[in-house]
Amino acid sequence: VQLQASGGGLVQAGGSVRLSCAASGRSVSMHYMGWFRQAPGKGREFVAGINWRGSSTDYADSVKGRFTISRDNAKNTVYLQMNSLKVEDTAVYYCARRRIGTEDFDVWGQGTQVTVSS
Repeated sequence: VQLQASGGGLVQAGGSVRLSCAASGRSVSMHYMGWFRQAPGKGREFVAGINWRGSSTDYADSVKGRFTISRDNAKNTVYLQMNSLKVEDTAVYYCARRRIGTEDFDVWGQGTQVTVSS
C-alpha cells in the first residue's frame, strides 16, 4: 500500500486547510489511520487519529477543537480539516497507517508542507 498526502500550502493565521491522504494498492478501510507532523528542528508528533469505522477519533491537545479528522473508506482516503490555524502549526504533515492489533504505524506517506504566516 502507498499513501499520498496532499493539500498543504501557504495560509494566513486564522485560515483553514484540508489535507487528504489517499491510499493506493490496498485498502486501508480496516486500519486505524493517523496524521502526524514535524516542525523544523523538532521531532515528529501525533496530531490526530481515527479508527476504521470513523466512530472514534483522537487528537493532540494542541489541535483539539481546531482540527477534525475524517475518512471515506469508499474512496480509501483520510482527511484532516485544519481550522483556526496558528503559526505554530507550520510543519510537514504525514499520514500513516497503523498495523492492525498493534500501536505501530507501519506505512507512511511522503508528507505535505503546511506553512502558516502571521
